[in-house]
Amino acid sequence: MAEKKKQDPGPSVKDPEVYEALRDDGASKEKAARIANAAAARGRSAVGERGGEATDYEDRTVDELRKRAAELDIEGRSSMSKAELIDALRGH
Repeated sequence: MAEKKKQDPGPSVKDPEVYEALRDDGASKEKAARIANAAAARGRSAVGERGGEATDYEDRTVDELRKRAAELDIEGRSSMSKAELIDALRGH
C-alpha cells in the first residue's frame, strides 16, 4: 500500500507532528492547527490534561449551542436544529 505524502501545513502550525496526527484522525485543518499550536506553546501533556469542565453538547439547550456556535463563527447556526448544531460544533 502506498504511503500518503504529508503536506507541509505551513509556518503558522507550530507542531506539525501533532497537526498531521489530528488530520489523519479526521480533524479539520483549523481544529488541528489550533490544538497543535497549543501543544507547542504549553507542551503536549499540558494540552492533554486540559478539559473535563464542559458539559456534553447533548445536555445543553439550543440557545446555549447557538451561543457557542456564534463564538466560533459557525455559519448558518440560526437555522440549525440541535443535532445539526452539535455536528457543526464537533466538526469545528
